[in-house]
Amino acid sequence: MAFGGALKEWLIEELHSIKDAGLWKDERIIISPQGAEIEIEGGKKVLNFCANNYLGLCNNPRIKEASIRTFNKYSYGMSSVRFICGTLDIHKKLERKISEFLGMDDSILYAACFDANGGVFEPFFNNENSAIITDALNHASIIDGIRLTRKAKRLIFNHGDMTDLEEKLKEAQDKKFRVVVTDGVFSMDGDIANLKEIVPLAEKYGAIVMVDDAHATGFLGKTGRGTPEYNGVKVDIITSTLGKALGGASGGFVSGPQEIIDLLRQRSRPYLFSNTVPPQIVVAEIEVFDLISSTTELRDKLEWNTNYFRKGLQNIGLSVKDGVHPIIPIMLYEGKLAQKFASDLLDEGIYVIGFYYPVVAKGQARIRVQLSAAHEKEHLDKAIVAFEKIGKKYNVIKS
Repeated sequence: MAFGGALKEWLIEELHSIKDAGLWKDERIIISPQGAEIEIEGGKKVLNFCANNYLGLCNNPRIKEASIRTFNKYSYGMSSVRFICGTLDIHKKLERKISEFLGMDDSILYAACFDANGGVFEPFFNNENSAIITDALNHASIIDGIRLTRKAKRLIFNHGDMTDLEEKLKEAQDKKFRVVVTDGVFSMDGDIANLKEIVPLAEKYGAIVMVDDAHATGFLGKTGRGTPEYNGVKVDIITSTLGKALGGASGGFVSGPQEIIDLLRQRSRPYLFSNTVPPQIVVAEIEVFDLISSTTELRDKLEWNTNYFRKGLQNIGLSVKDGVHPIIPIMLYEGKLAQKFASDLLDEGIYVIGFYYPVVAKGQARIRVQLSAAHEKEHLDKAIVAFEKIGKKYNVIKS
């Protein structure tokens, strides 16, 4: 074993520096199913306010039953990639369900949305004729996917700045292929991409629009079709995840025009060289799409929970960023305070996480609360009381 020497010394020093700066991230151990109420290591039951379980489907009986039923028929996994070992009928069925739900020609499944974003750019835009125009705060998976397009012109526009976006579109006019890429919802602040202006601007300058809708699919918009529906527009490509509102397991997808999906099946490396989504998840997801296509009950409850909780936090005097999304940033600004605040809330039975540099910019530390349709009013009220108590303890709320 060759590990040691200078590399080991550097790693020890680096790890110590992270701890000394108060930026060390501990992982809490959960010993129960995901839900509004969870049990953590040691047996303590707490209310979970930091999962992406937006529609409360992680432990839904109907979804669980579909997964169990599938295991008995299709077993555990496929053991290879789809073009080699074959593709199950249920994989094609889920891709059709996704496409129908989003109003797209076709969809292609990936092991994760990170893989979807990692594999969507290179087959089309890794050439001197292409320009990729990306929001400065886009998700890491988009950034990594764009990095693979070494030959393309890459332009970054200031977050949400339409004037700067137009300047970048003008700068890209010497390229034959142009794409504007944005998160649908930016996960740290919960702000929603201004597609009402982005789409017309892109059309004006001959660019297509791609949206990563991981924090929107299933619940944002009147019927849960995501940020395009919320903004009242159509986009060309949507990437998203099955691992958040849509059951919370794993898997991702790209949805778009038939020609784009067809080429991804031929050339997208994460699709061609990774096992696909396991059968139990696939059938569970088919059940999820049937459920959210037939009723908006869960997204309506989530919307009510979000409005109620936002107002409750604001009324007790906490600094809460404006918005309508169930991502609710409670601004504390200092990293160590965010950690202490989250730790004290856990003592009160409220499970949240402090976010601080490098996850967010220096001086922008926060508690990021995420609401779920699984939360009941009494859960929200208990959390508001706890936030008020700890806020007063640290003089974030003045008595």
